[in-house]
Amino acid sequence: MNWLLVETNWAQFRGTVKARWLKLDDDRLRTIAGNRAALSSAIQDVYGINRMDAEKEIRAFEERNKSYRPK
Repeated sequence: MNWLLVETNWAQFRGTVKARWLKLDDDRLRTIAGNRAALSSAIQDVYGINRMDAEKEIRAFEERNKSYRPK
């Protein structure tokens, strides 16, 4: 998954992120703004998991969405 593409098209992609991590509210999603490290940090904070587990979840998410192309 190309995170530069995600960052540039965050307004479109954030719905996909929100559907996966329901506890991430709109304020957090605005703050994340497509930044992968910020997403990892937010997942750790909101879900109370460690960095390694957050990264594992993001990698699985990337694999499921590897063909993402903005509309």
